[in-house]
Amino acid sequence: MLRITHAIAIDDNDLEITFVRASGPGGQNVNKLATAAQLRYDTARAVLPDDMRERLARLAGQRMTKDGVIVIHAQRYRTQERNRQDAIDRLVDLFRDAAVRPKPRRATRPTLGSKMRRLEGKKHRGNVKALRGGRPDD
Repeated sequence: MLRITHAIAIDDNDLEITFVRASGPGGQNVNKLATAAQLRYDTARAVLPDDMRERLARLAGQRMTKDGVIVIHAQRYRTQERNRQDAIDRLVDLFRDAAVRPKPRRATRPTLGSKMRRLEGKKHRGNVKALRGGRPDD
């Protein structure tokens, strides 16, 4: 079990990890060995609050299919085990980010002092620009 929060956990059996050939530099190692890990997790199996499910879909972006399956491709390292652990860590981080509820924004009004400073600044800039004119006619 992967513990996300005190109330949410992911069962290891729900993770489907396959290994494919990695792309990019690496010489013969890339051509011979399947070291890149491809993790697939079906979010339909998870028991999540609706708001967290929406945040998870938004944070996952293109990593989530239309069916609700999160696909993470990890090929940062040269060994299967490190790429496997990297993919799992990235999935856990994604879930932890989705678990955080955003603070609601409270509307505030600018203070009188900030309004006055803004107007003074505008007045000053206007004066600077007004003094930029050409030479006065003689």
